[in-house]
Amino acid sequence: MAAISFISTATVAPKNPGESTKRIEFNPWELQYLLLAPIQRGLLFRKPTLPQEHSIIDHLKTSLSRTLDLFYPLAGLLGTTVNDDNTTCFFINGNGAGVQFIHAAADGVTVGDILDPVYVPRVMSSFFPLHETRSFHGLSEPLFAVQVTELVDGIFGCTMNHVVSDGTSFQHFLNSWIFLSPVSKRWFVPHTQFAIRIPQSALVFGRPPSSPTQQRVFHFTKEKIAALKAKAKTEMCTNRISSLRALLTHLWRSVIHYYIFPIYMRPRVHPPLPQQYFGATIQGGTVTMKAGELLELGLGHTAWQMNEMISTVTKVEATNFCQSWAKNPNPFSRSNVTISNAFITSSSPRFNIYCTDFGWGRPVAVRSGGGNKFDGTITVFQGAEEGSIDIEACLSPETLEAMMEDAEFMEAV
Repeated sequence: MAAISFISTATVAPKNPGESTKRIEFNPWELQYLLLAPIQRGLLFRKPTLPQEHSIIDHLKTSLSRTLDLFYPLAGLLGTTVNDDNTTCFFINGNGAGVQFIHAAADGVTVGDILDPVYVPRVMSSFFPLHETRSFHGLSEPLFAVQVTELVDGIFGCTMNHVVSDGTSFQHFLNSWIFLSPVSKRWFVPHTQFAIRIPQSALVFGRPPSSPTQQRVFHFTKEKIAALKAKAKTEMCTNRISSLRALLTHLWRSVIHYYIFPIYMRPRVHPPLPQQYFGATIQGGTVTMKAGELLELGLGHTAWQMNEMISTVTKVEATNFCQSWAKNPNPFSRSNVTISNAFITSSSPRFNIYCTDFGWGRPVAVRSGGGNKFDGTITVFQGAEEGSIDIEACLSPETLEAMMEDAEFMEAV
């Protein structure tokens, strides 16, 4: 498949900087991502037919500049204060430096080349900027970067620093880029209203042992998901099992690891944070089961364990986490063995990505980049059809092959 050629790189700054000089502190949920890669998400569109005088690139740059007036933190860089006790405080230095905008081309690559293969093609990794960076590199690298890659019959493009944003804020930004919808000002989560001091010993970035992986997108229709949900509810005689938990349980039972999944914390703090809050507010929840129990006790029992785990994360638990983390900071690291052998889910089908329309139609697909990808990474997206869900699984080739030969698992695909 053809290599990517880079046509231009530009800096896009806010049109009216406003509050861009403001210093913004981080909360523990954000600082836990310091050592991880940025969020890499891309939307695939059919190439529009526009009059000669209209430029997709110019249109996107102009609208992005206006959107940065609302999301001024993205136009800054990370800043640090080094303390006498060998700790470092990180913050957003809202200097209005701007974001990176790259125009690229993938000559000879079509939409079909991306969507038709069984496995996600390797060329996808070159569609995302800041590929080799980590969040702490935001000291010198932009906090947000766009790469618009022109295909033969399509266009693909974003990368956002994970310390600055979670998936909810990422989607809010994309929606605002189109509609210029308002954003809530950032503020501290309760009980962390100070700059958190992170020991130098906690900022050691190491690379875990690498292992070969492949990626495949499994598509689950609304009807198949409903059947899994009905089965789980019947087995447990309850209505309190969601479609997503039933689906993730079905996936989990085909790949035996312990499970880490994201818990949405905006409504779990006091007072609750609004949906428009811009920042990262995700806390990891872990469920462990013996392999025999996972396979023998059924879909409903396993899904219920997720319910039980999530129910323990109350407002009190959220406050305790923030207080505890601020006293003993411990950013996630891929070199941590407890992460490298886990089954980890990110993103959400609740993000309405298919409403993202810059004026030339809805996306035909969404994909993620190679950042934070390792054996056991599961990325969940809304599907193109109403009620459907796509799961992008990054697993060993042997595991993916076994899943595709598993009749029980593939029956739901």
